[in-house]
Amino acid sequence: MIQGSIVALVTPMEESGAVDWTGLKKLVEFHITEGSDALVAVGTTGESATLDEEEHCATIKAIVDYARGRIPVIAGTGSNSTAEAINLTRRAKEAGADACLVVTPYYNKPTQEGLFLHHKAISEAVDIPQILYNVPGRTACDMLPGTVARLSQLENIIGIKEATGDLSRIKTIRELTSPGFAIYSGDDATSRECCLLGGNGTITVTGNVAPKLMHEMIMAAIKGDAEKALALDMKLTGLHKALFIQANPIPVKWAVAALGLMGKGIRLPLTWLTDDCHAEVRQAMRQAGISV
Repeated sequence: MIQGSIVALVTPMEESGAVDWTGLKKLVEFHITEGSDALVAVGTTGESATLDEEEHCATIKAIVDYARGRIPVIAGTGSNSTAEAINLTRRAKEAGADACLVVTPYYNKPTQEGLFLHHKAISEAVDIPQILYNVPGRTACDMLPGTVARLSQLENIIGIKEATGDLSRIKTIRELTSPGFAIYSGDDATSRECCLLGGNGTITVTGNVAPKLMHEMIMAAIKGDAEKALALDMKLTGLHKALFIQANPIPVKWAVAALGLMGKGIRLPLTWLTDDCHAEVRQAMRQAGISV
């Protein structure tokens, strides 16, 4: 089981919007050095919504190649089209990804039975470990704990990224699934509590900026050291808030650029972080002990 601080990696871009492959390699090395436990390639934070299929798959392949087996790579392969999700998942397996993160279908609002059949079809089509991803604030679709429990019975569905921030739901999912089914927080602000309740880690935006501190905090929480986890998380609370001052990944890309790890590239319809937000993000970075 992959545990710990799993970074939802930004996709560095040139100011033109082209993927910055040199910057991407630099980011992978940065996270390996700083102790991140795994990387998510081309998730929401990686701007999956605006990369075309070839760019999407090429970025996954590049991250796998740059990692060289030193850190697990989880590929974002979800879609609101079941056929497209199967294709992306198959291509991620061919690229060498360790697992796939499959978001619930967005926009078309399937029923719970539709969700079950969608993920079941992907599971049966591609033999690779798959992590469900529930983020109703973005998708307008909420996978309920009962559906998670049903899907957890399928052999290669190994966990869920639960991004509602509802800690009572973490408890319910933990009660309805086996100990071997991984539960990852998808909400930085409640990731510590999630792990103290039996979660296995977090798929984090904050970890892009403060990877070492996120790793230490999450591992303390997984081990049940509530006091240490709280002390570390207090340093991160500003980032948990500031990195969502505008739509993700706008603030986090600005912060990563401020660290000198990438340029000022983002794709429309997203725009670069506005000047009035710089001070808040910078102050949150300083609170976490990051010099900017």
